[in-house]
Amino acid sequence: MEIRKLNAHEHPPMDLLLLADPSETIVTDYLQRGQCYVAELARSIVAVYVLLPTRPETIELVNVAVREDLHGQGIGKQIVNHAIEQARMQGYKTIEIGTGNSGVGQLALYQKCGFRIVGVDLDFFVRHYPEEIIENGIPCRDMIRMTQDL
Repeated sequence: MEIRKLNAHEHPPMDLLLLADPSETIVTDYLQRGQCYVAELARSIVAVYVLLPTRPETIELVNVAVREDLHGQGIGKQIVNHAIEQARMQGYKTIEIGTGNSGVGQLALYQKCGFRIVGVDLDFFVRHYPEEIIENGIPCRDMIRMTQDL
């Protein structure tokens, strides 16, 4: 698998990005301000992530998505670790991530990759998304904030 930064002339893989964030408006906004990376297998994009600078020395991993038929094969862990290394190589001191309270698999993955829970943004998804999000049979209401020192 090859992981690379999306070239300026390439269209971002919106189908994958919308798996992790159902708002095309929000995704489009952070794509304009962030760095989009894609993972390819056999010249086909199978995963994506976006890094977004937020504060001095801090960057946020705002979207992590793997093609659904490839879940459970370690690709998510590879791209999260790649994002951490990219942030470190770019001189950031902290990397942050936020995920929904209902994303049980994501919460486990991020902790396995060294992130620690530092807070909860109550009703984040209720405030920012017009339609209810249900994941794993759980209403997604709150943003679980996580961080890692680099």
